[in-house]
Amino acid sequence: MSRFSLDSNILVYAADARDPVRQASAMSLIGRAPYSDCVLTPQSLAEFFNAVTRKGIIPRAEAAAQIGRWRRVFQICAGPTGDAVYDAALASAAGRFQFYDALLLATASAAGCVALVSEDMADGARFAGVRVVSAFDPAGGIAGGALALLT
Repeated sequence: MSRFSLDSNILVYAADARDPVRQASAMSLIGRAPYSDCVLTPQSLAEFFNAVTRKGIIPRAEAAAQIGRWRRVFQICAGPTGDAVYDAALASAAGRFQFYDALLLATASAAGCVALVSEDMADGARFAGVRVVSAFDPAGGIAGGALALLT
């Protein structure tokens, strides 16, 4: 079993009823992930809270309660180190990744992850030993690579 993490966009899709197909897929991914070797990062949780409250998807109290539920179900890894911030800054300066994407990948790497399930990074991209795995297929269902991590 390979350790992996979920990008904040997967968490956001689970709360966002505006795209019911992706919402159902994200909810299925999140519901099945605790039975695999999945950890969440503090950054993904923080980005989830910021996105869903800023966009008015759910109220702040509901977003906070959801984070509390995930904390009980998932292992939450440590936050980014100074080395992770520096490596992410270098990757961003070189044009390889957006800074916060690289920081998320570096943090996931430090937690022993080999993959990050995401909706907005290029499938197969690699940074700090972590491979980006697409969350959704073109129809909005769970992509095969993400399904493979759930076994």
